[in-house]
Amino acid sequence: MMRPFPDLPGISAFPELNLRTYVEKDGKPGVWFFSLDATQPLAVWAARRFFHLPYVRAKMSLTNSGDDHRFDSVRLPESSPVTFHANYRPTSEVYEASSGTLERWLTERYCLYTKSPAGTLYRTEVHHHPWPLQSAEVEIERNDLLTPHGLEVDGLPPILHFARRLDVVAWSPVILI
Repeated sequence: MMRPFPDLPGISAFPELNLRTYVEKDGKPGVWFFSLDATQPLAVWAARRFFHLPYVRAKMSLTNSGDDHRFDSVRLPESSPVTFHANYRPTSEVYEASSGTLERWLTERYCLYTKSPAGTLYRTEVHHHPWPLQSAEVEIERNDLLTPHGLEVDGLPPILHFARRLDVVAWSPVILI
C-alpha cells in the first residue's frame, strides 16, 4: 500500500502473480517487473497510472486446505490468455534468510524500478520486514507467464520459497533519468 493511506478492504489485499528479475542502478539493488497480474481493477489502474507498473487484470482463485494451496490465474481478456495453474505447500518451519545467502539476495530488496511510457526511469522505495520464509514444493500444471516475453526456463529446477503474508509500504516514485 502506498503511504500514507490506510489499508482499504477489498482494494489493499488481493491475489497477485508476478514475473520479475533482479536489477541494480547506482549500486542500489531492486526488482524489475515484466508483468503483474491481479484481480483488483482499481489497484491495476492505479499501479499502472501512478507507478508505471505493468499490471494486468486477471481472473484468479486461491484455495487452501491446511498447508496445501491451489492457485489458478487466467489473464484477461480470456481470448488470448496467459495462464498459470499450480498446487504448492510449505515444507519447513518459518525462518529468516541468513546474510550472504541466495534466499536473502532474492527476498531482501527494498526498491523497484519502472519506466514510464515516455521512457522515464523511476525508482520506488519500499519497506517491509524480513520475509518469514518457508521451504516449499510445487506442482506446476501450466505456466504461460514467460511466453509473452520470449523467455524460457526449460530444464531448470525451480527455486521455491513460501510466505503466508508480508505487508509492504511503498513511497512515491522518484525520477532517475
